[in-house]
Amino acid sequence: MAKMGRPKSEKPKSNKVSVRFDEEEYERLKQFAVRNHKTLTEAVREGVGLLLSSEDMEDE
Repeated sequence: MAKMGRPKSEKPKSNKVSVRFDEEEYERLKQFAVRNHKTLTEAVREGVGLLLSSEDMEDE
């Protein structure tokens, strides 16, 4: 019988980060996500990616 279920990810996301926002920050993040057709998680990941890439640029 063939295996059933979701295929395994090549890069599983097993690390979890918790962040607390005040109401204004949270609303701004939600508005950004809606305007850009992203989930809150995608928006946060994109922001972290931008921070890390700008840091990499400074190191060069």
